Amino acid sequence: MKNNRHYIIPIFVPHEGCPHDCVFCNQNTITGTSNKVNGKFVEETIEEYLKTIKRENSIVEVSFFGGTFTAIDIEKQNELLTVAKRYKDMGKIDYIHLSTRPDYIDDFILENLKKYSADVIELGVQSLDDEVLIKSGRGHTVEDVIKASKLIKKYNFVLGLQMMLGLPGDTFEKDIETAKKIIELKPEIARIYPTLVVKNTPMEKMYINNIYKPYTLDEAVKVGKVVYSMLIANDINVIRVGLQPTEEINYGKELVVGPFHPAFRELIEGSIYNDIIQEEINCCHSDKVTIKVNNRDISKLYAYKKKFFNDMISANKTKNINVLQDLSVEKGTLIIESDEKYTKITITQFLQKRYKEGYSENL
Repeated sequence: MKNNRHYIIPIFVPHEGCPHDCVFCNQNTITGTSNKVNGKFVEETIEEYLKTIKRENSIVEVSFFGGTFTAIDIEKQNELLTVAKRYKDMGKIDYIHLSTRPDYIDDFILENLKKYSADVIELGVQSLDDEVLIKSGRGHTVEDVIKASKLIKKYNFVLGLQMMLGLPGDTFEKDIETAKKIIELKPEIARIYPTLVVKNTPMEKMYINNIYKPYTLDEAVKVGKVVYSMLIANDINVIRVGLQPTEEINYGKELVVGPFHPAFRELIEGSIYNDIIQEEINCCHSDKVTIKVNNRDISKLYAYKKKFFNDMISANKTKNINVLQDLSVEKGTLIIESDEKYTKITITQFLQKRYKEGYSENL
């Protein structure tokens, strides 16, 4: 299964089902679409994607994103799901995946989703702090999230939880506390998004009126690293970090301000890679240190235009640090060698050692 390629066929159902207007949200901008979606559109989209996918040794997933799927009229839900289920029954796709709000989950909804062979339900949690939820105009409570998460797991769906960093009223401490509470809910998957100020949203007015200030990129990476590390350390698969780049989400177009980076996850992972090296060097008295890394991981080690790497080098001026790219080193692993020590460590091992029980240091 490890060698199977995972393909996502995205079906954006923008804003159609959502009765709320969260302060950060302009779905047409975020998804890059404002079209109405129907069964025919779903079928055409699936067919178009399947033309480019080699079915052998692949996992194919149809994912309904971009809105609040279970708040859509039930007949419309069934129209869209009928098409996806047909392709699943034919063996052309493997999973049906949807995202929704925690306050639009109940027994009736979940029983209906079971009829159509849905597999994965992601909840837009965003925060597990009631004050932050109110200031963000979410329209649901922390208790709604807890109830919905437990019910989804009771029905044996795969549970996914999405959170946002730096919402109105947020602090580093609140973001980390949200991560702790997400871990307690035991989702199988998670997403992490830094909050961006998008045009034509209430948040844009809040920013203009100095009511809201987003995290800087450095701040978002700093707290994002802790949140990401805590989730990974607790065996939660973080399937996305940062908003996917679209033509609309670019400075000068629809993004007003905020910590957007097209490779936000790589910035976080780059910081982690250099943390590992620094920790090993701290235990090493040798003047010469060799770091071996898989060729495909070198961009992480040198992420953020080598900022983290150069900071690490500057902190160890008395040592000769040499980096070698080595295809024999497994991806996600670092080998750190000196005259006195040989260390082979995976990123997951490091994170479990440092972040499994949470994070208490000051940021």
